[in-house]
Amino acid sequence: MGQVVEPYRIKVVEPIPVTTRAQREQALRRVHHNLFGLRADEVTIDLLTDSGTGALSAAQWAAAMAGDESYAGSRSFYYFREVVQELTSYPCILPVHQGRAAERILFSALLSPGQITLSNTHFDTTRANVELTGCRAVDLPCPQARDLDSDAPFKGNIDLRRLAEALRGPDASRIGLVIMTLTNNGEAGQPVSMDNLARAAALCREHSVCSSSTPPVSPRTPVWSPSTRPPTGT
Repeated sequence: MGQVVEPYRIKVVEPIPVTTRAQREQALRRVHHNLFGLRADEVTIDLLTDSGTGALSAAQWAAAMAGDESYAGSRSFYYFREVVQELTSYPCILPVHQGRAAERILFSALLSPGQITLSNTHFDTTRANVELTGCRAVDLPCPQARDLDSDAPFKGNIDLRRLAEALRGPDASRIGLVIMTLTNNGEAGQPVSMDNLARAAALCREHSVCSSSTPPVSPRTPVWSPSTRPPTGT
């Protein structure tokens, strides 16, 4: 046949609206071209988000139906905890509804007011969670990110030179966290190379700064290594 078919059957379908060009133009004018102002039933193909767009498998639906929804002590929680502990080796697990909530809890534990976080580019909700702690979020995208005509393969990288300068600079004592967003949504979803990630982590270890990787595809829970630098004021 010359074509490999998908190894699954689609068991559930959801109708989507099909609009005319005139309807789309009218809707865009109404919201002043702010896509967040559109109603969902005005959008045929939603490219605004990658959250919640995947289909569940038959096994996932079956597990949901068989899940234990007891208010406390449910067997589903214990199974979940055992799997996460096995995957991460972390003894303590705190479930949250999504990565944004996890970030807020994590940052409140790691950051103190007046500190600085550095990133290849902060995701918008990550920036908000940083600023809610009274800290300042600083972006250090690589130079290739600004060249729209460049065919560089990893425009999501952090600028290692600027990162090193910041870690050695006059505000170094205020840097509480270095965050790598994977992929770099603030730079149009550009990828980050493993080499860039490894070098950034090495700089953080050299200067005793906590490093964090936050993939923007749900869940966005940060994975981090402890810092030996105490927060400001401790």
